[in-house]
Amino acid sequence: MYILYPIFVTSVSLIVNVVAMLQEFWENKQKQRAVFPSEGTVVYESLNSPGPPFVSYVTLPGGSCFGNFQCCLSRAEARRDAAKVALINSLFNELPCRKITKEFIMESVQEAVSSTSGTLSDADDPSTSIGAYHYMLESNMGKTMLEFQELMIVFQLLHWNGSLKALRETKCSRQEVISYYSQYSLDERMRSHMALDWIMKEQESPGIISQELQVALRELEEARKAGQELRFYKEKKEILSLALSQLYSDQITSSSNDDQMGLTLSGYH
Repeated sequence: MYILYPIFVTSVSLIVNVVAMLQEFWENKQKQRAVFPSEGTVVYESLNSPGPPFVSYVTLPGGSCFGNFQCCLSRAEARRDAAKVALINSLFNELPCRKITKEFIMESVQEAVSSTSGTLSDADDPSTSIGAYHYMLESNMGKTMLEFQELMIVFQLLHWNGSLKALRETKCSRQEVISYYSQYSLDERMRSHMALDWIMKEQESPGIISQELQVALRELEEARKAGQELRFYKEKKEILSLALSQLYSDQITSSSNDDQMGLTLSGYH
C-alpha cells in the first residue's frame, strides 16, 4: 500500500523543482544499477482535454504509475502534481520498512489471514491463496515493495482477466503458475493476449468490454484523486481499450469486405 502525506507534498512544491528532482532520483538509481529489470526512464502522459481540470500521469522505471490528485488548471501544474506523488512514493520506497524481510513476510501473512477465511497453517501450503502469497513474498526476499509490485501486477491482471481460474482448471498448481509467470514482465505481447481474451468474452457476452471499460475508468479516476498507485487500473483501461479498438477494426474490415463482395456479385450479375 502506498502512503500519501498531503502536508509534505505541499511543502515540497515550495522548495524544489519536483519534476527535476524525480528525474535525478531515478538517474542516480540507474547509475547505482539499483534499477528494475525492465529499467527505463520516467515517462509523463497528459490526457487530451480542451480545458481544465487537466490530468497527468507519470510512470516510473518498473511500471509504477501515479497521477495528480489535485484539481489542476494547467498541464504543467498537473505534471508537477503527479511528480510530487511519484517522488514521495519513490523516497518512501527507500525506507528499510519497505524492504521484504522475514518480519515483513510474517506480518503480511498474518494480515492476509485476518482478512480472509484462511489460517496460518495455509502459509505452508502453496495450493492455497495464502500459501501462494507467502511463496511469492519468500521468492522476493530483499526486494522493495515497488519491485514486488512489478511482479504482482501481472498476477492481479491474470486474476481479473480470468486466466488464473482457467489455469487452475487445467490442474496447474499455484506454485507452477507463479514460477512460470515470474519469468515475464508485463509487455505489449501480454497485453495483446489479454485483449484477445476480452474479445472472446465479448463474443459470448456482447457489451461486456464497454461495461468493464467504464468500471476501469471510474476506478482509475477515484484512485488518482486519492493519491494511490494507479498501474493496475491504468493497465485494465489500456487492455480493454485495445480490445475495443481491435473489435471495431475487425467489424469495419468485415463490413468493407461485405461491401466489396456485394459490388463483385453485382458486377457478376
